[in-house]
Amino acid sequence: MSPSWSRTSRVIACAATALAVLTACGGSGDDTASNEPVTITFWGWAKGSKDVVDAFNASHKNIQVDFEEIPSGNAGGYAKISNAVKAGNAPDLVSIEYPSLPEFVSSGALQDIGDQFTDEDRKKLLPQAVDLTTLGGKTWAVPFDAAPQAFYYRKDLFTKHGIEVPTTWDAFKSAAEKVKKADSKARIATFFPDDPTTFEAMAWQAGAQWFKAENDTWKVNTTDPATTKVATYWQGLLDADLVHKNASFSPEWTGSLKNGTTVGYLGASWGAGVLKGTLPEQSGKWAVAPVPTWDGKPASGMLGGSTFAVTKDSKKKDAAVEFAEWMATTEEGVKARIASGTSSAFPAATALRPVAKSVFDAGFYGGQDIYALFEQSGTSIGQEWAWGPTTGTTNTTIKDAFGKVAKGGPTLADGIKAGHDATVAELKKRGLKVEG
Repeated sequence: MSPSWSRTSRVIACAATALAVLTACGGSGDDTASNEPVTITFWGWAKGSKDVVDAFNASHKNIQVDFEEIPSGNAGGYAKISNAVKAGNAPDLVSIEYPSLPEFVSSGALQDIGDQFTDEDRKKLLPQAVDLTTLGGKTWAVPFDAAPQAFYYRKDLFTKHGIEVPTTWDAFKSAAEKVKKADSKARIATFFPDDPTTFEAMAWQAGAQWFKAENDTWKVNTTDPATTKVATYWQGLLDADLVHKNASFSPEWTGSLKNGTTVGYLGASWGAGVLKGTLPEQSGKWAVAPVPTWDGKPASGMLGGSTFAVTKDSKKKDAAVEFAEWMATTEEGVKARIASGTSSAFPAATALRPVAKSVFDAGFYGGQDIYALFEQSGTSIGQEWAWGPTTGTTNTTIKDAFGKVAKGGPTLADGIKAGHDATVAELKKRGLKVEG
């Protein structure tokens, strides 16, 4: 077990009382003891999921998977899962992103899978991904991918206008000014008012730690120096009109990419597949760089990233975990997903990175070795960040406030403060001790 895994996990696991609701409510379903073929149900939305299920079903006779595609988590998928759990008709396996996992655990919606997904299994994965699925000393999900940050940019336009790819945030601001000067309608990137997780990844990269469980108390701190620095910086870019303000993946955002008025995208490793699938006509014009950092040294937060979790009432836990492990930790599973052409998954399983690289067609990025870049960014993901059990409340509040900021209303700092206050209130409502 690596020192980094132990350090971050201890921060969470030692808080037994504070995390009581995270560990006391999980189900204890067991597979039906039988040698007959088992059929499990799986809900997810990630690109390539159906291809993966089809490949698994074709190669396995003891387990078959019935797949249902649902909306992405924040677009209604999580509500659908929660409602199904409450109604007692949830699928066996669900896709849940790292930020939302603690909330599902705290509501008692999931099962501890530590007996099936063992320490030996977890040692094969990126430690930061393991940390985010280990709560209260128990294992709640199989990590699929990591999602280190990355900066995608129009290499042709940067070259045309003589703009250097920024390695620091100071240089990013200077590059933003040059982009606007070269084309008054163009901007270097977009601030997504509807997506707090992008901002949170920036805070994570800067060293923030919003949630920390100590003894029997949740400590919430969103006004630390790191978060304040990030909020002030992005407020400055917004005030100077150096970035666009469009909803993430909206028609407006896509249109600005197509017409060249957005020349960069601050996203994550999975964004490589998004751009490739969205802008096929711009093949060869894009490149990928490490996300800028405050001091020029490698550092990254994580933007999204997905896991597979077994719901509390499933009686087929063994089969569900076997399928989840196949998707996340086998060459066949990773190949099946990326071969769909629109997925650029960066596996949490370190040994499978070369497999992912070999399957992903990097022609869109001029043949650039983007997986080598993701590898460096992945190892630089900050190891002290943890998500709290009220992510839905936190992010919904910040999203609403950021929407007003984009329209010229309050500041980003005001929006983060609103998220902080709502989070503290929700934790207290749930009977938890809070400091912050």
